[in-house]
Amino acid sequence: MRIHALEPQLINQIAAGEVIERPASVLKELLENSLDAGATRIEVDVEEGGKRLIRVRDNGHGIHRDDLGLALSRHATSKIASLEDLEQVMSLGFRGEALPSIASVSRLLVQSRSADSDSGWQVRGDGRESALTPEPVAHPPGTTIEVRDLFFNVPARRKFLRTENTEQKYLDAVIQRIALSRPDVELTVRRNRKAQYHLRAGAGEAEQLMRIRTLLGGAFADQVLRVEHEAAGLRLAGWVAQPTFSRSQADLQFFFVNGRAVRDKLLAHAVRQAYQDVLFHGRHPAFVLFLELDPKLVDVNAHPAKHEVRFRESRLVHDFLFRTLHAVLADLRPGDDQPAPQPVRQLPGLAGGGGYGGAPPPRQGGFGLPVAEQIAGYDRLHGAAPAGAATATAAVAMPESTPAQAGEEEVPPLGFALAQLKGVYILAENAQGLVLVDMHAAHERITYEHLKRSFAEDGIRSQPLLVPLSLAVGPAEAELAEARRDWFASLGFEIDRQGPEQLVVRQVPALLAAGDVEALVRDVLSDLNTHGSSQRIEAALNELLSTMACHGSVRANRRLTLDEMNALLRDMERTERSGQCNHGRPTWVRFSLAELDALFMRGQ
Repeated sequence: MRIHALEPQLINQIAAGEVIERPASVLKELLENSLDAGATRIEVDVEEGGKRLIRVRDNGHGIHRDDLGLALSRHATSKIASLEDLEQVMSLGFRGEALPSIASVSRLLVQSRSADSDSGWQVRGDGRESALTPEPVAHPPGTTIEVRDLFFNVPARRKFLRTENTEQKYLDAVIQRIALSRPDVELTVRRNRKAQYHLRAGAGEAEQLMRIRTLLGGAFADQVLRVEHEAAGLRLAGWVAQPTFSRSQADLQFFFVNGRAVRDKLLAHAVRQAYQDVLFHGRHPAFVLFLELDPKLVDVNAHPAKHEVRFRESRLVHDFLFRTLHAVLADLRPGDDQPAPQPVRQLPGLAGGGGYGGAPPPRQGGFGLPVAEQIAGYDRLHGAAPAGAATATAAVAMPESTPAQAGEEEVPPLGFALAQLKGVYILAENAQGLVLVDMHAAHERITYEHLKRSFAEDGIRSQPLLVPLSLAVGPAEAELAEARRDWFASLGFEIDRQGPEQLVVRQVPALLAAGDVEALVRDVLSDLNTHGSSQRIEAALNELLSTMACHGSVRANRRLTLDEMNALLRDMERTERSGQCNHGRPTWVRFSLAELDALFMRGQ
C-alpha cells in the first residue's frame, strides 16, 4: 500500500485505545478536567457500570462559547502553550486528547457556561472533526459532560468490557483516588440514580481524616499515623497505617505527587524499605501520602494516561521518602498519642456467628510524666532466676489497690504488672484498662534494637576473604561499583575493579562472611542501578542481629517476678518500634474498661 493520511475519526479511535481502556478511564479524565477547571463541587452519575451513562457536572470556570467546538479537537488545550509550560505543568490534564478520544467511541454531550456569559451553550460529538456549531442551553456556571453508550461504534472493544459490578469497582477506585487527592472539593456520586456518596469539602486535618474513614473504612482510619515533613525542597504529608494494620495485598496504597495519583516503582520501593523492619513477612503496608515538589523536578508526561512519573533526582526523592517514613515508624512508642494495637473480639452468641467483631478501637492518650528507672533485677532475664525468687503467676494475690488505681496521673503508658499468664503473657493495668504483653516478642524487639545501636556505635568490623571473590558483571555495574567504592567501604566491603567487566571482593562484614556474598553484591548493584540506593546490606546485617536477639531473649515459660515484668514494660516504653517484634507481630494489646464491661454486659 502507498503511504496515505488516516481519517480523523480513525486517528481519534487509535488515541482512544491508549487513553480510554474502560468506563473508569473516561470518568478519570472527566473528573481531572473538572478539578483543572477550579471546581469546588462535582456531581457524578453512572448507569450500568458506566457503559450506558457517565455524567460529570461541576461548578468550575466553564468553557467559552467560541472554544466549545475546539474542545473536541485533538491536541487543543488551555493548559500549556510552550515547551516551558510542559516542563512545569501543574494541571492534571494537558494533552488535549481526552475529549476527542471519548467522543470518537461514544455519544458525547458537552454543556457549559463561563462565568462571564449570560447563558450556557452545548455541542455534541460523534468522533468526526467536523465544524461544530454551539447551541444555546439553560445551564448554571460550570460544565456538564455526558458520555452515553461507550464503545457503541467499536464492538470489539465493547465486547471486552466486564460485568456491571466489575466495571463499577473500577469506577469506585477512580472516585476513591480523586476524592482522597482533593478533600477540599465536595463530591456527590449517584449509581443507577441512587445516592452512593456525598463527601463534604474540608481542608482541615480532621475533615480529611473523616473522608479517609468514609472511603477506606474505620479500621484503617483508627490505626493511622500522621506524617508531615519538609526538607531539600520536598514535602511529604499524609497518613500511614501502623505495621500491625497490614494487608495481604497492596489495595490500600494511595500515593499522590503534586496532587496526581501515581503508581511508581521508586516510591513503592522506598515505602517498602521503610517498613521492612516492622512488617510481617508477605504483608503490605497501607497509606495515603502526598508528595509535593517543584514541578520542574518531575516529568508527568511519561505515560499517555499519566499513571507514571519520572523524577529528575530519583535518589533524592527515594532517600527523603525512606528516611521520613522510617523515622515516623521508629518514633512510635507505647503512650504516644497514637492508637494502641487492638485485639479481635466478639462475645459468642451476642453478635451472631463465631467470628470477630470490627468495632472501632478507642485511642490511647499520651502521658507527660517520666516513668520509673529500669529495675536492676531485670538484668536477671539473661540468666537463671535466683533460687527461691518470688514468681508472678496467674493466681498471684494482689494488694487492695494497685498504682494504676491509686493515682492515674502517675501511671505509665503500659501500666503496672499484675501477673504472668501461662509463662507467656504479662497482664498489666494502666489508666485505660487491661494491657496484655507477649513477653518474648517484646523482649526480642528490645534486645534487637539494643544490638543495632551497639553495632552502629562500634562500627562494622570487616573480615578479609582468604580467597578474593571474583565477579563477572556488566560494564554499567562495574562503573557503578567503582564510583560507589567508598560507600561500599563504609559498610565493610572492599571491592576493586579489575577490568571493564570484572570486580574483585577482598573484604566483607564479619557477620556476613558465611553468607552468599556474591548474590548480595549483585542484588545491591541492581538496586543502585534501579533506585540509586540500596539497603540490602543493612537488611542482611539486621537479619542476623534479629536472629541473635531472638535467641537471646527471655523464653516462654520463664517465670518473672513483678519487678522484672515492670522493668520489661518500662523498657518497651523507651524502645523504638516496640509495638512489633522483629518479625512484625504485635507485642501488646489493650482492652479498655468499656470493652471489658461489654464482654460481661455490664450496664446493659
